[in-house]
Amino acid sequence: MAMREIETDSEAFRRALGSFPTGVTVVTARAPSGEIVGVTANSFNSVSLDPPLVLWSLDKEARSLAAFRTAGFFAVNVLGAGQFDLSKRFAHRQGDKFAGVEVDAGAGGCPLLEGCVARFQCRTEQMIDGGDHVIFVGRVLEFDHDTDAPALAFYRGRYCRLELHREVGDEDAPPASAEGSS
Repeated sequence: MAMREIETDSEAFRRALGSFPTGVTVVTARAPSGEIVGVTANSFNSVSLDPPLVLWSLDKEARSLAAFRTAGFFAVNVLGAGQFDLSKRFAHRQGDKFAGVEVDAGAGGCPLLEGCVARFQCRTEQMIDGGDHVIFVGRVLEFDHDTDAPALAFYRGRYCRLELHREVGDEDAPPASAEGSS
């Protein structure tokens, strides 16, 4: 494998980052004006179990940045394998993303999407400059999840479904623990 200069090959850098499979989320918020916003993001990650912290990042050019900065709360909706269309809807910049979408009200009035494999309601703890993105760190106030539903994933620029891997002889064992990682 040949090493490359990032400054001269940013597209190759982007493709290399795509080699790391991620989950797909829709992050939502309600601005003080009452406007509801939502964006598809695969930058979601856990930070800490005690206190319970998560992070995600948003492009500084995003139209919804001001709403997320001022909202004080956000919700991370982890999409299920069958929610590809929802991911695409919230990835577009135009139109009413919430038209016809059933939502519940979460912390701070954040829209919670129906049918997700997990939902995390968060209070914004920090906003950190991260180059061309703003990194939002949130304290998880409440969460819910469906332990049986498969998640939607993104890998090498394409959507995919995850398949659990089991070692030979582990057919009846619970999934392996991710001890030591988060």
